[in-house]
Amino acid sequence: MRKLGMIGGMSWVSTRIYYDRINRIVQRRAAPMASAPLLIESLDFCQLYALREDKEWQRASDILSESAKRLEAAGAEALIINANSMHKLYDEVAAQVDVPILHIADYVGKALKTAGCKSAAILGTRNVMTESFYRKRLVAQGVDLLPPNMTNVEIMDKIIYDELMVGKVTRDAERAMKTIITNKSQDGAEAIVLACTELDLIVDVDANVLPVFDSTRIHCEAAANWILE
Repeated sequence: MRKLGMIGGMSWVSTRIYYDRINRIVQRRAAPMASAPLLIESLDFCQLYALREDKEWQRASDILSESAKRLEAAGAEALIINANSMHKLYDEVAAQVDVPILHIADYVGKALKTAGCKSAAILGTRNVMTESFYRKRLVAQGVDLLPPNMTNVEIMDKIIYDELMVGKVTRDAERAMKTIITNKSQDGAEAIVLACTELDLIVDVDANVLPVFDSTRIHCEAAANWILE
């Protein structure tokens, strides 16, 4: 098996989810006693929280780039960034290392294309829902994306940053997500993309009014595939 480096800590909840899922896939497909050869650097999320200003994003780019270089130096043969929003910095970080970084949105786009999905709605943090860095990679796979509803953006940010990223799961958040997904169905979406690692804590991915493409599951599957190749 090949050694994968994980830039984690955004939040610790997402790092836990990635570690658990990748290992379960490797165990299922390789051997009952197998575990994934992972190098994990868990970053301090206080330095990467709710970034808005350019200088804040530049600081985050430096932090992730240094992490990537340390993981490469430690022997990682490829890397993943276990946060959808931090893929805004993908190009800058990838330029600092010689090993590939598995881009989460590329695998989500391929999954949508394989499923024959032509129209989808993205749910995640503000920058993932409203900026082009994530959306353009799905569009490149032939998927039309519904425009973001700014009321939903505010709701999503509150749920993600105030609750999920500190490990809090509430019935109110679950009900809010059901309402948003139902409304997206009425707006014409054929599928929902959960573009935040922790959202599956409050969304039943396998039982909903629309097909749900969970970016975390898809990314973990891609990571496990790479490890096992």
